[in-house]
Amino acid sequence: MISNWKVDYIQKSVFMISIGMEDYYNFTKNNPNAEVSAQQAFVTSVTNRFKSDINLLYSSGASKFVVQLLAPLGCLPIARQEFKTGNNCYEKLNDLAKQHNAKIGPMLNEMAETKPDFQFTVFDFYNVILRRTQRNMNYRFFVTNISCCGVGTHNAYGCGLPNVHSKLCEYQRSYLYFDARHNTEKAQEAFAHLIFGADPNVIQPMNVRELIVYPVNEPMREFWEDPMDEKLSLVQY
Repeated sequence: MISNWKVDYIQKSVFMISIGMEDYYNFTKNNPNAEVSAQQAFVTSVTNRFKSDINLLYSSGASKFVVQLLAPLGCLPIARQEFKTGNNCYEKLNDLAKQHNAKIGPMLNEMAETKPDFQFTVFDFYNVILRRTQRNMNYRFFVTNISCCGVGTHNAYGCGLPNVHSKLCEYQRSYLYFDARHNTEKAQEAFAHLIFGADPNVIQPMNVRELIVYPVNEPMREFWEDPMDEKLSLVQY
C-alpha cells in the first residue's frame, strides 16, 4: 500500500517523457521502401503505445507531464552515416518524426480534457534542433552534421565501445552532437534553459517553471495549439 506522503510526492513530481527515436530509426533501416500506409500505421502504433504508457503513469498517481517532441531524426549523425546522405538530412526519417509529433499535442489535449487533474506541456524539440542545424553560427555551433566522438564518415559509430578506436574531437562545445544520437553538454544546457523558462514558441501551453507551481488537482485552462494554425511564430530560440 502506498503511503500518503508517497502519493503526494508522485502527484507533485514532473515526469519528462520522449519516445520513438529508436523505433523510427530501426523501422526506416529495416523497411527502406515502406509505403506511406505502412509508415502511417507504424506511427499510429508508436503513438498508441506512448498514450498507453502515459495512462499507466497517470493511474499510478502521476499528474504532471513534460513531453519532448522528436528531433529531426534524419539529421542525426547516425542517420546521415547509415543512409549515406553526406551533409543532407534523410528526409524519410524526418517525415516520420513530423507525423509522430503532429499526433502528440492533440492526444495530450484530449487526455487533459477527460482527466481533470492531468497537466502537461510540450517541448518543440524538432524546431529547436532544426534551427541549430540550419542557423548553426547563430548559436555558436560550428559542427552540426558530424558527432564529436566515434568513427565513420560522420563519427556515428563506436563512441566508448571496447575495441573501437573512436576519435574524440578537441573541443566538444563546437559540436551540436557528442555521439551518433546524443547532443553535447553545451547543447543540453541550452535545451534545459528553454524547457524551464521559454515562451510558447518553444514550449506550450506552459513552461516547466510554470508547470511545477501549477496547483495539483487543478484542471488546465490553456491547451496545446498547433503552431501552423495559430499565430505562434517560429522565431529564433
